[in-house]
Amino acid sequence: MKRRLFLACLLGTVICASAQTGMRETVRLDEGWRFAYGHAADPVKDFGCGTEYFNYLTKANSIHNEGPYAVKFNDSTWQEVMVPHDWVATLPYAPEASHSHGYKTVGYKYPTTSVGWYRKTISIPKTDEGKRLTLRFDGIFRDARVWFNGFYMGSEPSGYATQEYDVTEYVNYGGDNLICVRADASLEEGWFYEGAGIYRDVWLEKTAAVSVAPFGTFVYAELRSPYTSATIYIETEVNNHSSKVQDCQVEQRILDAEGHEVGKTISVMMDALRPRETRGCKQQLTLSDPHLWSTTDPYLYKVETLIRVNGQVTDCYQTTIGIREIAFDADKGFLLNGQQLKLRGVNLHQDHAGVGTAMPEALMAWRIRQLKELGCNAYRSSHNPASPALLDICDHEGILVIDENRLTGVNEEHLRLLERLIKRDRNHPSVILWSCGNEEWGIENNVQGTRLAEAMKEYVRLFDPTRPSTLANAGGSELIKGVDVVGYNYISQNDVVNRRLQHPEWRIVGTEEFTGCGTRGVYFDSPDVPGRMRSMNFDEKGYGVENVIERGWRFYAEHDWAAGAFFWTGFDYRGEPNPLTYPATDSEFGILDYCGFWKDEAWYLKSWWTDEPVLHIFPHWNLQGHEGEEIELWAYSNCEEVELTVNGRDLGRQTMPRNGHLKWKAVYQPGKVVAVGYKNGRRIMSKTIETTKPAAKIVLRSDRQTIDADGRDLAVVTVEIQDIEGHIVPDASPLLTFCLDGDGRILGVGNGDPSYLGADHPQGKDCKTFVIPAFNGLAQVLVQSSHSPAVLTLTASAEQLKNGNLTINVQ
Repeated sequence: MKRRLFLACLLGTVICASAQTGMRETVRLDEGWRFAYGHAADPVKDFGCGTEYFNYLTKANSIHNEGPYAVKFNDSTWQEVMVPHDWVATLPYAPEASHSHGYKTVGYKYPTTSVGWYRKTISIPKTDEGKRLTLRFDGIFRDARVWFNGFYMGSEPSGYATQEYDVTEYVNYGGDNLICVRADASLEEGWFYEGAGIYRDVWLEKTAAVSVAPFGTFVYAELRSPYTSATIYIETEVNNHSSKVQDCQVEQRILDAEGHEVGKTISVMMDALRPRETRGCKQQLTLSDPHLWSTTDPYLYKVETLIRVNGQVTDCYQTTIGIREIAFDADKGFLLNGQQLKLRGVNLHQDHAGVGTAMPEALMAWRIRQLKELGCNAYRSSHNPASPALLDICDHEGILVIDENRLTGVNEEHLRLLERLIKRDRNHPSVILWSCGNEEWGIENNVQGTRLAEAMKEYVRLFDPTRPSTLANAGGSELIKGVDVVGYNYISQNDVVNRRLQHPEWRIVGTEEFTGCGTRGVYFDSPDVPGRMRSMNFDEKGYGVENVIERGWRFYAEHDWAAGAFFWTGFDYRGEPNPLTYPATDSEFGILDYCGFWKDEAWYLKSWWTDEPVLHIFPHWNLQGHEGEEIELWAYSNCEEVELTVNGRDLGRQTMPRNGHLKWKAVYQPGKVVAVGYKNGRRIMSKTIETTKPAAKIVLRSDRQTIDADGRDLAVVTVEIQDIEGHIVPDASPLLTFCLDGDGRILGVGNGDPSYLGADHPQGKDCKTFVIPAFNGLAQVLVQSSHSPAVLTLTASAEQLKNGNLTINVQ
């Protein structure tokens, strides 16, 4: 049976090698911005915004304008920043601030720190006259207003929508041009840390007057098993931005990963394209023996779309694609290229220690690699659209994505955001499912919920007929009747088995499932440390079952009709520190902590998500103060049997249940724990944990020794506190001082402590020194390059410890 399939787009349009240089140019506008706080409650204190006699809403470019959007405004005292930029990252915490947003001093209670202004001046040459110029923001949080050369361009209330503004007619060609942005984060859009400001990339796109419209291609395919050929369909929207009627030709060709042409369409003629008209066309070609995109082999092609006017190429729009077949099946779960594949997924918000929501691409890629290391193959962008940069990374890394809409609804406001999301992202091979929303408690149990779900499902099909959609359900019985794929948030809240019996035709996926995680390295709750907690997996108090992460994975692994599960969450994130309150500021349910350091539960998933032999024993054996107490020792492993010896005493050999865990009891005394793993009766691996000696030295390890001299790339540096024998001291938290020598910057730091209330992000953009305590033996430094080749030296010091040193090459 033929299936319409989607092929992928990585959004970065570049100049085609076969076309004329300079016809399409995409300029990154991330540097040279100036920033200042405004005022959310007093327009006078908000630089007089809108108080003029003729304000920016009254006249197109009022001569009375005095605010930051006026070209004559003096911003010399404003702070220089780079975007992505999250101004909340440097704000302090306060116990009366928003619990859901991590107690940062932003929001309606804090008018002096909830509005931010940005200004940037760019030079546009005279030679660009006659081209179409479009300004694009990948994300501004939130309620953004944008001006260009004093002209009001428009606004976008959502903090998660890509915004585009045609600035062609407003440009000062051959001179300077002012971009001005006001963002107001007084109102929360989610119930988690959201940051504030221009937290995603900014672009200026220059094209010929007759060119492919923004996000103007949609590429998909029909595949027939055994996949010896694919029919490729390419839908293209062409815009005539000139002031005269134009005829143009549209051509398509496909290049393989080595740049060789493997397919080409017949040229299509567009006659009499009127001034300012956008018109679509559809073309197709057949590709023999396509190299399929998959999680283990994410092979990518490119489609080049050529526009010709009077025989001359005016545009070459390049779209990176991946060919694959996806299907959700009521009996087989999820299938990729005809093969059953269990979704091993996580939910993830978009913030990280040291940077907040303003994550550079290199950090996003590092986080995806950490998840792949433990066997993850799927990602849900909870609870808002993923960034274009992140989807590019998932395309290249073979990660499957549920791309989530921010708010459920079918009025004009909601549908424009849904359409914008889908048209922007529908060409990514990584995206397998659209999510129309999350846990809409007010409509999950009534007919309005069913109607809304059905309506949104049909709107999704209008924008993208190649993928199904879902809407994550917290437990209600009515809304899920209207969706393509039923998304269950937690088997404990949804009677999944009985609903399967009642509706065997339903296709299902576990959109959220409990991890039960707590604070990394914490094994005892203490009233003296109220912001940390031990894992809820150790007993039945939290969820009514021991090792709740096992309950979730075992359920989805053992039912073929279930597509898989997305655990809540992959990383810790700021905000929602439930069940704790201040001074806890981070959610602790991440499989990895806020820095990406592994918690014990990561080893449980690695045991059953990979074929790599795993043997992990915990807790650590630095349990000072608990001498003489009976301690449970746990093993997460995929060995068939595990034998444990504690301080020379053999506690026995146990058989590991499939998707399970093992545990023993021992009286704690300092010493050594040795675990041995067996397969087919033979010893295959061992693991030793022991009481360490006192902390003696600092060791620095970088994910990469060489980074690019582009001003954006970064190295993720892990800081280990070790004893004299090289063991990480799991309860050591010394105060660390970092110093960076060379042409680079410390972008941010972290330690994974969910109750750390100190600074983790520099106030200035060229930071060379920073101080932060380690937490339970670890810390992290993000070192970012400049534009110059250099050798960077990072030094870490602490009292009574040997310094750590690391060299990073910038090329």
